[in-house]
Amino acid sequence: MAKHVFKEPDTAPRVDLREDVAHRLMDRLDIIISDAIVLFPFSAPQPLDADYCSRLGHVLVQLLATAVRDGRVDPRLGLVVNLQRLVAERGLPVERLFNFVYLTERSALDELALADQIGATSESWPLAFQLVRRGSFDLLAAFTDRLQQEPSASAVRDRLTTLYTRAMMDAVLATVLQRAERGRWPVALVVFDVDRLSEINESYGYGVGDRVLERMGIQMRKYFRQEDWVFRHAEDSIAVLLSETNADDAAALARHVLGMVEERLGFRDHHTDSRVQVSVRAAVVAAQHLEGALVDPERMVFEAEAALARAKQTGRSSIERVEITPSTLSLEVAARYLDCAPEAVEKLMPEGAIKNIGGRAPLVDLKSVAEHRKSRKIKDS
Repeated sequence: MAKHVFKEPDTAPRVDLREDVAHRLMDRLDIIISDAIVLFPFSAPQPLDADYCSRLGHVLVQLLATAVRDGRVDPRLGLVVNLQRLVAERGLPVERLFNFVYLTERSALDELALADQIGATSESWPLAFQLVRRGSFDLLAAFTDRLQQEPSASAVRDRLTTLYTRAMMDAVLATVLQRAERGRWPVALVVFDVDRLSEINESYGYGVGDRVLERMGIQMRKYFRQEDWVFRHAEDSIAVLLSETNADDAAALARHVLGMVEERLGFRDHHTDSRVQVSVRAAVVAAQHLEGALVDPERMVFEAEAALARAKQTGRSSIERVEITPSTLSLEVAARYLDCAPEAVEKLMPEGAIKNIGGRAPLVDLKSVAEHRKSRKIKDS
């Protein structure tokens, strides 16, 4: 069989072809993702759930379309940040990410081949083929550059904010919760997320967003007690771990920080000479009644991230709070454990399969969630 050799075209792809290919990719996004994840979740000994693969696929196809349209991908782009977060969420090895990009590229080319104007039988196909192949390399290059710009995961201090790193937070949180269980005192984790940081970077320059985070880190260190821990939680968020602090006190502290940010961290737009307001949202998770049992550190972080997602839906400068115990879960975290939507968990409550604890934010009984998960696995086996 003759070996296929792709001949380099003599001319660069025209602008409207880039737009056509990018538009086709976005238009067929769901189909491309569906085809790509048929094999990907099972491409390693540890399978991945379909929801995670779908979220990862959506970001990859959007990045691929961006790379095709613009001819490059800026490592500071919000989509690259989202990809980095998703990879970190499950500790996805780089080789598995590269494998998914390859499967996504293959699925995208299969869909493009069926298009009338730019498909496999058209004169534009060699150039369209080249654009997608090059786009895959560009998005992986941007992701790699992004990783190289980040501080080492094992570092103690974040280079930009000089706060403790997320790796330090994971280590410290486990120790603080153990001490709280022994001392019978409450612990609160507060996560502050800067509103529209990606928009600020894209509209006013990436250095402006970095400056906002840097100044916010300085103010945080000044404001909280010496025994409190302040970390850079993610690209646009800072977390504070408060020992011997209940939900009401933590929420009051969070409210003060929100006011401080609005008062001190705004900046001037040099094009219009107008002041740009900076605001943050906050999630407050307080672990109460720790006698004789530990709250899992990972679950406390999940609760904070779920509460932060709710805060983002309620407007700027909002605070979402939840009080948990070793025996309770929020709807969102219960859904994560059961690999279903929060609405599905709510439907199980009237049936008695999941016990509703109530509270300011709906809480469910951890034991009933574990029993339902176990019984469902037995039925599926």
